[in-house]
Amino acid sequence: MERSPTPRQIAKALLEGIVPPRPLFLPIVFSIGAKLENVPLGAFLSNPTKISSSLRQIRSHLRSDGVACYFDPCLEVEALGATLERVNDDQPPIIHWPLPAKKGELPEGLCSPEEATKSGRVPVAAEVIRRMNALPNRDFLLMAGVTGPLTLAARITQLEHEGTLRTEDLSDAAQELVAAVVTQMATSYLEAGADLVMIQEEIAPALSTESCDAWANLLAPAMNVVRFYEALPVLQFGTASSILEDWDVIFQRQWDCVVCAPLEAMASQRRTGILGTTGTKLGISLPLELFRTDGSGGEDLRQNLQPIISELRPAIITTAGDVPVTTDMKQLIKVLERIPRAV
Repeated sequence: MERSPTPRQIAKALLEGIVPPRPLFLPIVFSIGAKLENVPLGAFLSNPTKISSSLRQIRSHLRSDGVACYFDPCLEVEALGATLERVNDDQPPIIHWPLPAKKGELPEGLCSPEEATKSGRVPVAAEVIRRMNALPNRDFLLMAGVTGPLTLAARITQLEHEGTLRTEDLSDAAQELVAAVVTQMATSYLEAGADLVMIQEEIAPALSTESCDAWANLLAPAMNVVRFYEALPVLQFGTASSILEDWDVIFQRQWDCVVCAPLEAMASQRRTGILGTTGTKLGISLPLELFRTDGSGGEDLRQNLQPIISELRPAIITTAGDVPVTTDMKQLIKVLERIPRAV
C-alpha cells in the first residue's frame, strides 16, 4: 500500500505548483503554551526551553501538520528598538519608542535590519526553531510568523489605527526599512530550519493596480528568500471586509506563494471565476471567534468548511492569527476536531 505523503513532502510539492492531496492543517497555536507551562506570557516569550516543551505538548494534542514555533506581532518593533509595556496577557502590549516621532514618520535611533535580527527576542525565536528541527524523525513542519511590511510600517510610523492605509502614505525610507526587516527576519528563521514562513498583513491596503504592484514589490524580497531556502511562503491577509473590497485587484496578480484569506471571504467568493483563474494556491484562515470558551464556537464549522474545501482544494487550513493565550485547551481541541482533513 502506498504511504500517504508527509506534511514536509506536501509542502515541497506545493513549491513546485502541485495541488496537495489534502489541505495542510496548520493552526497557529503558540501563546497558549504559556498556560500549559504555567508562566506569564512575557516570561514564556523569552524562554526557548518553555516554548519548545509546550510545542511538543500542543502538537500531541492537536495532531497538526506543523507547529507554530514563534508568532508575536510585536517581535519586530521590539527588535528595532521599541519597549513593550505589557498590561496583561489578554491585551496587546503598548509600544514605546525611545525617540518618538510625529505620526507618519520613522522614529530616530532605530536598529538596522541586520542589527534587529540579533536584538530582542529574535534570537529566542531562532533558537526554538533550531531545537525543534533537532528532534529525531521529524516529519511535521516548523512554522514561523513575520509581520508583513505594510503592517510593520504602519506600526512603526503610528499609522496603525488611522483607517485605510495606502502604500503611497508611507515614506520611501519607511518602505525600504520594512522590506529589509521582513526579509532579514525570514532569513534568520530559515537558517535555523523553518519549513514555512507566514507573512501576516493584518492591515490590508487600499489598493489600486499601481499600489498593489508597489505593495507586492515590498513583499517580493522576503518571498524570494523563503523560496531560495526551499521553504513554503504564505501570505496571510487580515479581516474579510478589507480583502473583499480589493479582491479583484489582489487576484489579478499571480502570487508566488500560498495566499491565505479569511473563511468569510472565501465563502463569499468561492462561486466566482476569480479563484480558479489566477493559479494562486489558496489557504483558509479560521476566525479566532470560533474558539470562544462558551462552547458556541465551531458548531457549524464542518458543514460550512466541507463544500469550500471540496470546491477550492485549499493548500492549507490555519487560524486568522495566534489563538489567544486565554483560550481553553479543551474547547480548542473540540473545535479543531471538527475541521475536515481531506478534500
